[in-house]
Order: sequence, then structure tokens, then C-alpha cells
Amino acid sequence: MKERIRRLEELARALEPNAEERSRLRDKAIRYADAFLESLPQLRAFVATDDQGIGLLDSPISEEPIDIDEALRLLRTHVDRPGVNPGSPGYLAFIPVGGLYVSAIADYLAGVTNRYAGLFFASPGAVRMERMLLSWMAEFIGYPETTAGDLTSGGSIANLVGIVTAREAHNLKAKDYPKSVVYLSEQTHHSVEKALRIAGLGECLKRCVPLDQNYRMQAEALEGAILSDKEAGLTPWLAVASAGTTDAGAVDPLVEIADIAESHRVWLHVDGAYGAMFALCEPGRRKLRGVERSDSIILDPHKGLFMPLGSGAVLVKDGRKLLQAHYYHASYLQDQDILASPDEISPAELSPELTRPFRGLRLWLPLKLAGVAPFRAALEEKLVLARYFYEEIQRVDGFEVGPPPDLSIVTFRYIPRRGDANEFNQKLVNAVQQDGRIFLSSTMVKGEFTLRLAVLGFRTHLDTIELAIEILQEKARDLEENEN
Repeated sequence: MKERIRRLEELARALEPNAEERSRLRDKAIRYADAFLESLPQLRAFVATDDQGIGLLDSPISEEPIDIDEALRLLRTHVDRPGVNPGSPGYLAFIPVGGLYVSAIADYLAGVTNRYAGLFFASPGAVRMERMLLSWMAEFIGYPETTAGDLTSGGSIANLVGIVTAREAHNLKAKDYPKSVVYLSEQTHHSVEKALRIAGLGECLKRCVPLDQNYRMQAEALEGAILSDKEAGLTPWLAVASAGTTDAGAVDPLVEIADIAESHRVWLHVDGAYGAMFALCEPGRRKLRGVERSDSIILDPHKGLFMPLGSGAVLVKDGRKLLQAHYYHASYLQDQDILASPDEISPAELSPELTRPFRGLRLWLPLKLAGVAPFRAALEEKLVLARYFYEEIQRVDGFEVGPPPDLSIVTFRYIPRRGDANEFNQKLVNAVQQDGRIFLSSTMVKGEFTLRLAVLGFRTHLDTIELAIEILQEKARDLEENEN
């Protein structure tokens, strides 16, 4: 048996490269990353290839290793080239996500040290770091010291955490669901309804509150729906407001909605995955007035703090309710009761996750090395850039705009001289995407095919917005000429 163990050990040692091999691998990976970053200004925001990366499958997972050079070639050719390039300054679609270089260094350190941030006794420093970050977010949102939260993989899990907490805080049981009412709008992100379903709340009644002309939830309609449901013997329990919708970037009237929720003892959950980080800058804070009165809120640092994908957060104003909804007991983890202070709450007790990566380091390191000021400036810059595009695109013949942007998303469309406008705008966004220098997305608003420009990339500056206007004008003109 010992001989077999030794043979297996010899084979397994390939998993632990020595110092020389680590240096070789690291140098090649860093050169690859540096080359990518240096080429970003020239890279297209979208590349359509015929093979769409299928060539990667010609090198299947096998018993035999390949060299780092070949692995990087496969990565460059079949993964990093085709499709959307979120790192490009021209990525103006959906909600742009970050990718700070310092965060990548932090992820490297977190991966190498592999600290377990789920339990306090396992890595008290990592847990304290994550708690510090959550307290900082709570402070600029306007939440009190009673707040607790968790760093999540993104807004979808954060919404699930908030909704489960609201369910437990209202002590809802399965028998109550058919008479319990949730208030949403057409602009509510689909992850909210998905979270309701996953949380077992699919039987709850859902009211779609009408929107005003700026795509914001109508507070008076919300209160009317709540009063009507109460008169019918139903139980209003959850209202979900948006601090920046994905489609139009609209911010619901949070002060008025908070008044209504408080008056009727309805849990107010705010989806701020896209927009809540704008509270860091003064213009954004004014737009988000009232967000501090919610019971729970989600934020995505991989959006408004420009962190790598997989960086979300949820905050609950009364942290005890978050704990009551997610606590657990497991005999095999009883050692934590001995090794940790009884006053210290572990992230695993505030979240659906037990095993989780050390997410805090990717936020902490860039915030410490750069300070908050550049983040605040970048967020305000995005607000101003969106307003600039909104004003300038109206000067181009044929384009019409939606409502003035609340945050950094602008909706607009082109009205052709003849033919169907929906069909024309679909061709227009396709032409822009195929060009690839910038990448825009579209949505449907009141039956109209509508283009969206979302400004949130930390590399996106004035030159990119001016290029976007130039490309839109060029493609619209070409399409008009071809139609004739």
C-alpha cells in the first residue's frame, strides 16, 4: 500500500509547481494580460466570428498536459476574441461591468492564499474586511449601524437573500401565500420574479403597478392597489422599487414609495444593482433620495464600483432579520462555537452560501490603493456623459429620445423617412453591432423597438461617446440610402 501511495504522490505533485515553474507560468500569464490591456483601445467591443469559439473543443480535457503557450493560444483565439468585449470602452450595452486591474491582482492573492471567508473562526481578518466593506456601503446608502449584509455573486442572489429575509420577517407560511401580495412594475428586473419563485413564493399574488411617462412606478397607483387589496381581505407584504431600472435607468419615486410602505407595514426592497452605487457622488445621491428608508437593498460592485464579475452585495437595515432568515446549525461545524467569539456572526449565517470565495479582497485592495475619490469622480462622469449623449443625439436628424436620463442610461430611436420604424431600428442596432467599434443593445418600450446606451465602463470617456454618435449617424444614413 505504501508503494502505491508513493506512486500516486509522485503523480499528484504535478499540481504543485516549484518556484522556477511558478515564475515561468506567472511571467507568461502577465505578458498575456499586459498585451490584452495594451491592445484594448484598438480592440472592437464586439467581434462576430463564424466559428464562435468552437475550435476550443478540438482540444478536449485529457490525461496528458499541454504547455502554457498552447493554453494561452487557445484562450486568445477561441475565448478572448469572439463575442462581446466588456473591457472595451465602447461596451455601452446592457449594464456595463468592471474589471479593474488591481481587483485582478487581489483575486490572484485571494486564490493563492485561499482564505475561507465563510466562517469567522476560519479567517477572522477576511470576515472583518468584508464586514468593513458592507458597513462602508451602508454608510453611503444612509443605513444605520444595525445593518447587516453579505457580499454575493451578483444581484440575482442578492435579490433572493432580500426576498427570503422579507418573507421570514413577515412570518409568511405556505398557507398564507395565495392571499399575500407583492407589488412590482413592468420595469422590475426579472431576477426578482425568479427569486420569488425560487423562494417558494410563486403562489403569491403579484400586482404590476403602472408606470409614469418616465418609466417610474406611480406611487399613487401603488397605494391604491394596496388599499384595494386590503379591502379585499388580502395581505400586502412586499413592494420592490428600482434604483435604476435595467431597461431605461429609471429611479422610482423612493420617498413617496417609502411613505406608503411604512404606512401599510409593507417591506420595501430596493433593487439598486445598477444604480445604488451612484449614491457615492452628490448628483447620484440626489437622484436616489429616499433609498435609505428601504428595509433592504442590493448593490452590484461589479457595476458601479467597476469590480470583476461576481461582485454583488445585499444590505438589510435590521441585521437581526437577515440572521433569523439564514442561520443554521451543523454538528460538524461545532468547533466554531469554541474558536470564535459568541458576538461574532459568520457570513455563512447571513447568506444561502457556506462555501464561498474571499470576495472582499477584490473590493478592498483597489479602494485602499486608489482611495474613494476616483470612484466618486468616475461615477459622476458617467452621469454627465449620459446627459451629453442625450442632448447631442437629438441634434442628429432623425433621432428621437426617451425621457431625460435619471442616471446613465439613455433610450432613443431613429425615425426613418419611410418604412417601419421598429424594423429600421432593429437593422440599425445590428449594423452598429456588426461594425463592432461600439456595442449597443435594444429593448421594447410600449411596443416600440428602442435602442439603449448605457454608460458605466470605467474606461468609457468623452471620445467614446462622440464616436458612438458618429457611428449611429453613419449607420442610419447608410440604411436610409439603401432603403431608397
